[in-house]
Amino acid sequence: MDIFNKRANNPGPLGQYADVAEGYWIFPKLTGELKSRMKFNGKEIICWSVNNYLDIGNHPEIRKVDTQATQEWGLSYPMGSRMMSGNSDLHDQLESALASFVQKESALLLNFGYQGIMSTVDALVDRHDIIVYDSECHACIVDGVKMHMGKRFAYTHNDMESLDKCLQRATNLIQDTTGGILVISEGVFGMRGDQGKLKEIVTLKSKYDFRLLVDDAHGFGTLGETGAGAGEEQGVQQDIDLYFSTFAKSFASVGAFLAGDKDIIRYLKYNIRSQIFAKSLPMPIVVGAMKRLELLKAMPELKDKLWANVNRLKSGLKERGLDIGNTNSCVTPVYMHGSVQEAMALVQDMRDNYNIFCSIVVYPVIPKGMILLRLIPTAGHTFEDIDITLDAFAAIADRLKQGIYKEAAVQFAIS
Repeated sequence: MDIFNKRANNPGPLGQYADVAEGYWIFPKLTGELKSRMKFNGKEIICWSVNNYLDIGNHPEIRKVDTQATQEWGLSYPMGSRMMSGNSDLHDQLESALASFVQKESALLLNFGYQGIMSTVDALVDRHDIIVYDSECHACIVDGVKMHMGKRFAYTHNDMESLDKCLQRATNLIQDTTGGILVISEGVFGMRGDQGKLKEIVTLKSKYDFRLLVDDAHGFGTLGETGAGAGEEQGVQQDIDLYFSTFAKSFASVGAFLAGDKDIIRYLKYNIRSQIFAKSLPMPIVVGAMKRLELLKAMPELKDKLWANVNRLKSGLKERGLDIGNTNSCVTPVYMHGSVQEAMALVQDMRDNYNIFCSIVVYPVIPKGMILLRLIPTAGHTFEDIDITLDAFAAIADRLKQGIYKEAAVQFAIS
């Protein structure tokens, strides 16, 4: 069979909706300045779908620095990978500043979060090693784990008894071998919004010999006294062996970094294939990241405003009887029950009639029969934005229970 025909005839669980969903439910286009109110299909909407946690993506100082750096350097410099011809003093300075901020000896810049964490996992382990990872880890981690030629075990999400059993099994398997154990968790799980149980995981180090890699994309800049992340929030930042975060959340930019002891960072610097064989981060991105970090440290009120909005949104949703699960981060999921078709009808009602835009998550990301509407509060949202959204969610939840979206699904020809 022709491999292209095979794929075209089986587009996948989301691809099957492409004809009716693309451009609206999937691959939508938000326009206007990056802020709490943007435009969708020509109408102003309250936007809860942009990971601009600290509202610095459109900050005048940030835009000024981004513009000046682009004028000074252009988007080409430096050319080549950092190992060959793409290094600079500013790249080194940013790494030092990031390492200091997250309380580690050394740091390494990465071009992108997704490819960066995949390549990190690949570089850290060989076929004798065993990976033990949380079953709810992000797709980038799962894809990195899939590249591993050795054994791997997934423990039940945030279940320390399950993790203990996996570690016991892994420890038995590596006896009398050259293998080691790598445990991977997230600082904040991006769908559920709950923090990884890093403190409890670290406690298991007294019982088992392993290294801990934490992906803290949603915790960096939002959690902890200084914003150093979930490890700082839980008092175990020093016990995280390898800390990872992306610039795509609190920095509202592109790129990522690893931080840890200088020896392991030095090893990764010379062995992480996605960086060795890829172009260095352009200078405007590096200069812009330096300014973002400076702003994050100098303006703690941004994080304070963010959490004022998070708390108002969460308490309001719970007061209206909506299920937000066990989130203890900024990520605010709202769980409902219904089919994919009902979810699409619900979201259309929310966007067209209530002018609220948030991300919709359905099967296969979550179990069949579940609808997850994920809200990302930012420091730029107003209390008015939140109150309008709360009223809209209460109304939409009621309409879902009444079965209105089952009828609408037929009307919209998406059954």
